Amino acid sequence: MISLARYGVLLAEREVRQVYAVSLLGRLPIGITGLAVLILVQSASGSFAEGGVAAGCYVAGLSAVAPILGRLIDRYGPAYLLLGSALAFPMALALLAFAVLREGPAWLTYAAAIGAGASFPPITVCMRTYFKQRFADDALLSTAYSLESVLIEMIFIAGPMLVALLVATASAAAAVGASAACGALGALLFARSPAIRAWKVETRAAASLLGPLATRGFVPLIAVVLTFSMAFGLLEIGVTAYATERGNAALAGVLLGLMSLGSAAGGIIYGGRSWHLPLARQFAAMLGLMAAGLALLSFSWGPWVFAAWSLLAGVVMAPALIVQSMLVARTARPEHSTEAFTWSASALLAGVGIGFAAGGAILEVSRSGAALAAAAAAALLAALAARLLLR
Repeated sequence: MISLARYGVLLAEREVRQVYAVSLLGRLPIGITGLAVLILVQSASGSFAEGGVAAGCYVAGLSAVAPILGRLIDRYGPAYLLLGSALAFPMALALLAFAVLREGPAWLTYAAAIGAGASFPPITVCMRTYFKQRFADDALLSTAYSLESVLIEMIFIAGPMLVALLVATASAAAAVGASAACGALGALLFARSPAIRAWKVETRAAASLLGPLATRGFVPLIAVVLTFSMAFGLLEIGVTAYATERGNAALAGVLLGLMSLGSAAGGIIYGGRSWHLPLARQFAAMLGLMAAGLALLSFSWGPWVFAAWSLLAGVVMAPALIVQSMLVARTARPEHSTEAFTWSASALLAGVGIGFAAGGAILEVSRSGAALAAAAAAALLAALAARLLLR
C-alpha cells in the first residue's frame, strides 16, 4: 500500500520542517547556475562551444573539490565552510559576469566558472549526513531521502523556468546574479539552521588517507553510480536532439520537465511504503526498469507518445537515487559520511559529463534514437554491475 503517513510523521517534527525550508533557497542555484552561465557566455560570444566549456568548467569545479570539502566537514563540521561559500560563491559568479560583459580573456571566464563550482554551498551533502545522524530508523531515513529527492526534482523544474523568465525580462547576467544571491543568502540561513546546531562530528576510529574509499564495497558502489549516471547525460542530449529533429527545440524542456514530474511522483511513492528486498537488489531492479524505460524512448515515436513515455520513464529515476543514498549511508563509516556523499555526487556529475560527451559523438554520426539506446545500455550495464558487485 502507498501511504503519505510516513511523510506526516517526518514533517511533524518542527526541526525537520525548518531544515527542509531553509535548504531550498541555497539549493535553488542547482537548477539555475549551469544554464545561466551557458546562456550568458553564449549570448556574449555567439558560440555554444564557449558557453558549453564555461558550463563544463563550473561542473568540473563542483565535482573535483566536493570530496575535499566533504572530508573537511567530517572533521570540523560544516559551519565555517558554509560561511566561506556564502562569500566565495557570489564573488566567483560576479567575476565571471565581469569577465564576460567586459570581454575579458576566456581563461578568466573559465577560471571563475571553476571557482563558482568549487565554492558552491555544500547544503545537499550536509542534509544527507544530517538525516543519517538524525534518523536511526531506516524507514524514516528512506522517507527523508525520498522527500529530499522530490525537492531536488522541483528545483530542476523551477530553476530553468526562473532562468528563462530573467533572460526574457532582464538579461542572462541577471540570472547569474540571482543564482549568486540565492546561494549566498541560502548558505547563511542554512548555517544557522537546526541541522548545523545539532551537527555531530563523529569520532574517528583510525586515520585513513583514502577515507570512505577504503571501506569494503564503497568503490564498487561508486563505479555503479558512475555507470548509471552516464545514462542521464545521454538521455538529456538525446531528448534535446529528438526535439530538434522535430523542428521544435523548446520541446526538449517540456519533455525533460515531464520526466522530472514522473521522477518526483516515483520518489513520493517509494518513500511512502516499506520495501522488503535488500537495498542492493532494489538498486539493481530500479536500474533495470530505468533501462527498459529508456529503451522505449529510443523508438521513433510521435511527440505525444514520446511525452507519455517520458513521464513514465521518469518514475523510477528518483527511487534509484534514493536507494543510492541509502546504500552510501549504510556503506560508509559514520566519520566518513559527508565525504562519502560527496564522492557519490562527484561520480554522478562525472557520469553525466561523460554521457554528454558520448551523446555528442553519437549524434555526429546518427540520430536521437541511437543516443537514447546508448542511455538504455548504460542503465542496463549499471543494473548488471549492481547485481554482481553489491551485497
